[in-house]
Amino acid sequence: MRIGLIGLQGSGKTTVFNALTKMEAPVAPYRKGRVEPNIAVLRVLDERVDRLSKIYNPRKTIYATIELVDFTGLAENGGRGESFSATAMVSIKTMDALIAVVRNFEDAYQDSAEPLKELHYIGEELILSDLMMMENLLERIETGRKRGQGTEDIINQEQTVRRILEALNCNRPVREMVLSHEEEKAIRGFQCVTKKPLMVILNSDEKGYGKSPAVVAEISKKYAVMEFAGKFEMELSGLDDEESSLFREDLGIEESAGRRLTTLAHATLGYISFFTVGPDEVRAWNVRDGGTALDAASTIHSDLAKGFIRAECFSCEDCLRCGSEKGIRENGLFRLEGKDYRVQDGDILNIRFNV
Repeated sequence: MRIGLIGLQGSGKTTVFNALTKMEAPVAPYRKGRVEPNIAVLRVLDERVDRLSKIYNPRKTIYATIELVDFTGLAENGGRGESFSATAMVSIKTMDALIAVVRNFEDAYQDSAEPLKELHYIGEELILSDLMMMENLLERIETGRKRGQGTEDIINQEQTVRRILEALNCNRPVREMVLSHEEEKAIRGFQCVTKKPLMVILNSDEKGYGKSPAVVAEISKKYAVMEFAGKFEMELSGLDDEESSLFREDLGIEESAGRRLTTLAHATLGYISFFTVGPDEVRAWNVRDGGTALDAASTIHSDLAKGFIRAECFSCEDCLRCGSEKGIRENGLFRLEGKDYRVQDGDILNIRFNV
């Protein structure tokens, strides 16, 4: 799972990135010369992994991960539709989801926060980016048609592009459209950024945290949102778990920034976790909710999907209750499932395959 952080300059986006990842990326306001994004891998902490490791005592314990990419901040006074550089947009299109960080604190110039305005601006820029891409695509289709290129696939693609353009011109992102299988196929290679799930982090300062329920409620009408005290939580990231937990409690923050983000991301993107276990490693994996055993096999390795025979399956809950695989078998809780089996959150899978 790859998630991109986007936001205006001065929104505290990189501060949030550091709070989430325990990195120390420079956070100087309006830092010049930065082109490359900051990248880190965030572990999806899951107590089930720890408990399974106590049963199997593996050589390695591996958690599911999220790759977090912190893109350069946008200049609000940039040209319309040009806030995202071409280089950044290429990378943004490869993300599974985006998070818009909006400022909810006075900046260095004592300017008051306008998080709803910032979010509106970011949304407009994403729509403009898709508009330009779709307009260019439509122009190429029309040029090809004049040259006699008019296959059924091209006709379907043109109809889909025109429909998307109509929505974008009404300030409606692609994610709000209901696309048929054929329409999805027609635009699959173009990666519309407004089709990607968009989450929002309301970045408050320590004194203002928890005091903007109306803003959170307004944002939540359209987006999955959570409030962070970015600078405060970045400072906590350098402490051990016990110390940071005590400081968070004083501010009324129940869980770490990383845990809250991974929970929100899984829920928003519709991901669940399954596990592979054994003496070599206990490992958690992400798969889309509703994904099949074949999808899970592909997540582990493409060879397992190609040569899929059966999936040996039992639940993590049953394993923890029985205390061992022997107990699972003795209680008749061990199953063999086919490639169309829909994986459940907490399933433990062993893929039988032959290549």
